Amino acid sequence: MDFPKIPADLMMKLLEPPVGRVRMVLDTDTYNEVDDQFALAYAIKSGEKISLEAIYAAPFYNDRSTGPAEGMELSFQEINKILSIMNCSSQFPVFRGSTDYLKNRSRPEESDAVKDLIKRAMESDEKDPLYVVAIGAVTNVASAIMLEPDIIKKIVVVWLGGNALHWHDTKEFNLMQDIAASRVILDSGVPLIRIPVMGVTTHLHTTIPELESCLSGKSPIGTYLTDIVKNYTKNPYAWSKVIWDVAAIAWIVNPDWVPTHIEHSPVLTDQLTWSFDRSRHLIRSAYFVHRDPVFGDLFKKLTE
Repeated sequence: MDFPKIPADLMMKLLEPPVGRVRMVLDTDTYNEVDDQFALAYAIKSGEKISLEAIYAAPFYNDRSTGPAEGMELSFQEINKILSIMNCSSQFPVFRGSTDYLKNRSRPEESDAVKDLIKRAMESDEKDPLYVVAIGAVTNVASAIMLEPDIIKKIVVVWLGGNALHWHDTKEFNLMQDIAASRVILDSGVPLIRIPVMGVTTHLHTTIPELESCLSGKSPIGTYLTDIVKNYTKNPYAWSKVIWDVAAIAWIVNPDWVPTHIEHSPVLTDQLTWSFDRSRHLIRSAYFVHRDPVFGDLFKKLTE
């Protein structure tokens, strides 16, 4: 499949960290773990930087679902549960996404989320791109690009997927369960901000005592988020939890907290490792996360 080629000057402009308030949609496998819930709540409470236009449920398959279709449906329900707890259900449209992963690069997975993303993207202006923050399997976003390739000139994808380039492999959950879609995101030339997992967002650890001190009892959503983390482990002693997905929201809220640099889009090998080709298009990648200001801002907003 051929994709439009974005001129170099426009690409560099689209890859610049955002200044001011951005239009955003969030694509999330919300029930997969406990970190997506924090990211969704953070996006909702960061209205000074984020105009959240829609939320898409992404598929997932692990021990919390019987397959990607149920994973998507459970995520759809969890999104609505979060909105209800935060008393903002009527403010944000929620769309069901794909019920399966992308099988190959010639057959996109259609869904309500994909249709909405295409519509919003095509109505966007290159000077005011739609930020597509994807924090799960990326089939919804890849399918939209495949169905309407011209949207790559009107969106910026912020994808939490794959491990750092120096890591020994890139067998990360979001990427590993959705390889064909991951390749579309990396190969299509869409403006991409990649937030690696192992080696970068691993800095975002929190503990049950910290959550009990900073969130629990301070707000309904603070109590809920604390409780789901507490219920996630059977051994809370000397245990911490990485809240991975918050990093993608934090980069939009304050790019200084998630420093990035420009690099060539890596090649995803069949062995799920990274390979490199300096003739490929440029992307922006995070290489660190400043944990304390991210959690400080998150906790403050969730208790206001």
